[in-house]
Amino acid sequence: MIPLHDDNPTEIRPLVTVGLIVACVLVFLWQVAQGPQGQVAVAYGYGLVPAVLFDLRELPPGIGGVPPELTLLTSMFLHGGWAHLIGNMLYLWIFGNNVEDAMGHGRFILFYLACGVVAAMAQALAAPASTVPMVGASGAISGVLGAYLLLYPWARVMVLIPLGLFSQVVYVPAMMVLGLWFVFQLASAALSAPGQGGVAFLAHVGGFVAGMVLLPFFRRRGVRLFHPARRR
Repeated sequence: MIPLHDDNPTEIRPLVTVGLIVACVLVFLWQVAQGPQGQVAVAYGYGLVPAVLFDLRELPPGIGGVPPELTLLTSMFLHGGWAHLIGNMLYLWIFGNNVEDAMGHGRFILFYLACGVVAAMAQALAAPASTVPMVGASGAISGVLGAYLLLYPWARVMVLIPLGLFSQVVYVPAMMVLGLWFVFQLASAALSAPGQGGVAFLAHVGGFVAGMVLLPFFRRRGVRLFHPARRR
């Protein structure tokens, strides 16, 4: 199921959600402008390389960047391609505004970054000697999905269901969309080898769990869990 839209009104403008999307798009355009070799240097200099973070290896000479500890933050604004960027930004746009609404702007940005750091560490600790750079906002966005599940499990989400030559658009509860998404990430993490490249499924799992755990500390006073379905 591919989520397209949720029928879940908000009370405040999603300034942070929009700002994060704009930042990720601008950073990706900067990546593309570096050319093929420059993009590799950016991935190693600003992406999270577990072996470098844990002081097991050093970056090759000539690759600039930020201190390894800061890559826990910078890595979540990089992406590995257009599909990677568009997929992440779609999920952030659909689900981020409601979580921001439940937290407020300041708490939401802190929550988002905290989930991203936890997600990155979950993947890095599973393969501390890996020299493959990790990039992407998926871990932080996974935290947003975990929070959304606890806040609005009954919200209606419009999804596209590919059926071979045909497709169908239907509304289903967020609990189904996000629950199935998490089960898929969990199964994929169990079947994949950490540190070998590809999708960082453990980061998705770690971010999702972090979002659920951190939500009670970041939601605004009076915001309750398990809202009933609402419509615009």
